[in-house]
Amino acid sequence: MRDRVSDFKLSTSDFAKFWLLEPDVTFLNHGSFGACPIPVLEAQQQFRQQLERQPLKFYREFEALLDAAKNQLGEFVGADASDLVFVPNATTGINAVLRSLSFRPGDELLTTSQEYNACRNVLNFVAEKTGAKVVVAEVPFPIDGPEQVIEAVIECVSPQTKLALLDHITSQTGLIFPIRELVKELKERGIDTLVDGAHAPGMVNLNLREIGATYYTGNCHKWLCAPKGAAFLYVRRDRQFLIRPMTISHGANSYRTDKSRFQLEFDWMGTDDPSAYLCVPEAIKFMGSLLPGGWSELRARNRAMVLEARKLLSEVLDVAPPCPEEMIGALAVVCLPDDVSEFEKTRTIPPIQDMLWSRFKIEVPVIYWPGYPKQLLRVSAQIYNKTEDYEHLAEVLPELFKEYDAI
Repeated sequence: MRDRVSDFKLSTSDFAKFWLLEPDVTFLNHGSFGACPIPVLEAQQQFRQQLERQPLKFYREFEALLDAAKNQLGEFVGADASDLVFVPNATTGINAVLRSLSFRPGDELLTTSQEYNACRNVLNFVAEKTGAKVVVAEVPFPIDGPEQVIEAVIECVSPQTKLALLDHITSQTGLIFPIRELVKELKERGIDTLVDGAHAPGMVNLNLREIGATYYTGNCHKWLCAPKGAAFLYVRRDRQFLIRPMTISHGANSYRTDKSRFQLEFDWMGTDDPSAYLCVPEAIKFMGSLLPGGWSELRARNRAMVLEARKLLSEVLDVAPPCPEEMIGALAVVCLPDDVSEFEKTRTIPPIQDMLWSRFKIEVPVIYWPGYPKQLLRVSAQIYNKTEDYEHLAEVLPELFKEYDAI
């Protein structure tokens, strides 16, 4: 296993060689599924080989390995390891919380108009089962500043509000919500918060103690660059007795007293490949070794890159940036002209995104938001990206829209 970046003997321009991404593809969509670097994949393969060579020995040692991974993750996200459990993805974390809690007819579940669709579906499901009501705070977009998010959410609070499901960083629009202020305002009103932090770990400097949410879930496979299938769920200690995993297994009646039931149930939900969880420390270590300033410099570099990309694309398309720079991390969107094609329910991606891929091998999402025919183009910035990637996109976009008769 390669220990540090220096072992690769590569220059700053060669960061892409740490990844398996196809070199002829302009990959500007790290935000959707992340991309795991080669050294972390090598570490995962070692764990998998250990598992297959001697399964019983591996699982005898597994709990200590898992605890060590949680300890290092806890240091990275600013939380006690005893308050964290691993889950396969943030959506699973949202499901575990919402489907563990009890609601009654008349209770209100608060969220925003920018909540991620999968998680909003969980909220809808729970409301339908329990008779609770989903209340949606309309967050404007374009937006002038983070105070508008706070105003929109607080205006929708009522005496019936029992829980607020909030994004930390929105998927469709790439906005960093003022999550600490939101949690504080809601806590003062006696309302628990469930934060969907899918994009936060690795993109922003995350400190769960300072945020103070009741529940928080985040992905490790996105900006942390761990293997797919690694995420975490944080539950405040006084609420851990309420939260059960989606799969009930041996931990439900364990006689052990050295760990909480919260830990015992989530740590073992049946035989699975846990290598993605165990590689989280390797991902933290490797990504933090890429630049002299470690994770702080990496986050700053990615943010500067995506802001540069947003400025370039806004100028080419002659559109105004839809939010202030303070609300941007490593994701940014620009508004595109409306889609002039006939909407088809069987379509999986907008025509412009399809053409960018099929003709130019540019992998970048175009999102119907808040719905067809409105379109947003969302770019990501990770260390393997370079300025030329965004210049290539900026060069071909106007040509495509002229052909497409969208402007």
